[in-house]
Amino acid sequence: MDVRASSVGAGQMQSESSAAPSVLLVEAFYGGSHKQLIDLLQENISCSVCTLPAKKWHWRARTAALHFSQTIPTCPSHRVLFCSSVLNLCELVALRPDLARLKKVLYFHENQLVYPVRKDQERDFQYGYNQILSCLVSDVVVFNSAFNMDSFLSSISSFMKKIPDHRPRDLDQLIRPKCVVLYYPVQFPDVSRLLPEHKLVRRSHVDDIITPQDEQEAPRLLSSPDESLTVSCEQQDPHQTTTAEPRTDPRPVSEGDPEDQRRPLHIVWPHRWEHDKDPELFFSTLIKLKERRLDFHLSVLGETFTDPPEIFPEARRLLDRHILNWGFLPSKDDYLKVLCEADVVVSTAKHEFFGVAMLEAVHCGCYPLCPKALVYPEIFPAEYLYSTPEQLCKRLQSLCRRPDVARRHVVKVDTSSFSWSSLKERYETLLAAQRP
Repeated sequence: MDVRASSVGAGQMQSESSAAPSVLLVEAFYGGSHKQLIDLLQENISCSVCTLPAKKWHWRARTAALHFSQTIPTCPSHRVLFCSSVLNLCELVALRPDLARLKKVLYFHENQLVYPVRKDQERDFQYGYNQILSCLVSDVVVFNSAFNMDSFLSSISSFMKKIPDHRPRDLDQLIRPKCVVLYYPVQFPDVSRLLPEHKLVRRSHVDDIITPQDEQEAPRLLSSPDESLTVSCEQQDPHQTTTAEPRTDPRPVSEGDPEDQRRPLHIVWPHRWEHDKDPELFFSTLIKLKERRLDFHLSVLGETFTDPPEIFPEARRLLDRHILNWGFLPSKDDYLKVLCEADVVVSTAKHEFFGVAMLEAVHCGCYPLCPKALVYPEIFPAEYLYSTPEQLCKRLQSLCRRPDVARRHVVKVDTSSFSWSSLKERYETLLAAQRP
């Protein structure tokens, strides 16, 4: 286990003294977006951090609480405990009464009640049950999207019906008042040096970043869970733009290079190589485009794990002449460069509670195509959503024939709404010592 302390300078959120952190960050699965959030918080608040490596997820969910109960040092200055829902918080505070007295904040990157499995019989009841118990002992339950929260709360009743008898009732009503939506804070880098000419021209002609709404309400944001939910999900519409119709830049996209518009459409798929991202749908769609003699370039990024779906080697063989990039890029700069060079980013996910990769691609100037399901309607306007595989194929077919449409289009998504600079004050309020 990694145990470390952090302090921050003037102007950032302070603990009671710089040497005595008031916040304890606990992460049982320190990898991916879980790691990024912990690292970001550690950089910006005075805290102690206790983590376990991102290995053997199922065992972390089962046993991390007991491990942490023996290894988290006693610290009288701690006032707030922040952890993700991988940890069984109920077990931890039962084993460590000193931690039970803290303000307990539980963060859901994903929830196990609706996490996709091949067959429902494969769903391990214990993981979802642990998350429900953790909610019951928490003071604040934070979800990274309204979809994540709503799908969790609405599934509790049916999930508990798996218990053969003596079922507890109305657990969702006990948990709901504690719940808030606070979007995952993405650190969007400055990619201007990586953007091709036509994207730079578009940015210079059209302001595609909408100024966030007045944030003077931030100090009270999390004083009431119900209030903060209203502010996060209703008042701050990431789709809001100054015009209601789809927009393209009326000027030439690449005034100095007309050949730029004759390049084949560059499609990027930047997701984990796992079944829940439905690579089968993505590749079957591209194979149809190939069979229709449509030209396009392809970059398939994302992490690969021990047993990737069988479709990947077959798709690589069939689409070989279209492929520009294939596989995980460990360099963040190389990854961003591909996103900046791409025209269209596609999601075919069967599971998504937030979707950092899609937002990063939009930040890099890609035109998004996403399922009309899961979290996507919460983030992306209807024009970027498809309902059926046929619709996805038709949209990509049209863009292959007119790649200039994607290159001229100004995406109507305010990525700044999901940035750390916009969300920082709310996280600071969340981790303040006052109980809700």
